[in-house]
Amino acid sequence: MLDKLYARVLQHAASPYAPFWLAALAFAEASFFPLPPETLLVPMVLSQKDKAWRYAAICTVASVAGGLLGWLIGAVLLDTLARPIVHFYHAEHTLAALQDKFRQWGVWIILFKGLTPIPYKFVTIASGMAHFAIIPFMCASLVTRGARFALVAGLLRRFGPSIQDFLQNRLPLVTGLFALMLLGGFLALRYL
Repeated sequence: MLDKLYARVLQHAASPYAPFWLAALAFAEASFFPLPPETLLVPMVLSQKDKAWRYAAICTVASVAGGLLGWLIGAVLLDTLARPIVHFYHAEHTLAALQDKFRQWGVWIILFKGLTPIPYKFVTIASGMAHFAIIPFMCASLVTRGARFALVAGLLRRFGPSIQDFLQNRLPLVTGLFALMLLGGFLALRYL
């Protein structure tokens, strides 16, 4: 069953509409959606390695734009939108801790957390809630998200065939590890 799903995802990743969906996923993940853009970036690069840098750039620009929305949610729509999103993820304590860390560490929080599996939406919303300066926030987001997506795209471009063979031969293991990493990111948020 996973093999058929994987083949279908690869087929859709090669479609002409895939870059649009990649941008939408990267944008949404940076402000409210739980799935990371790599869920679509990986199969897209594996299906069209010559477009790896283009896909990484799409992810970066869309993620930074989504990060701006997340910042605005935290800064302007705190009670109407930010608190329900945070409550949905049971991350009230984590958000308060992130706000304190923003005051102490500033841009370093964005640079570090943007590379980790911790959902980026919490960084963006917390930075808005802390009223972190928008220009340094956007610049740090551009650097950290660009580095993350370029690293993924570069590794896939360089080692694509062996990575694709590994994924196809060990799909249940990879799916399980991905789910654990996603869960680990949420747990890390909860118990920071």
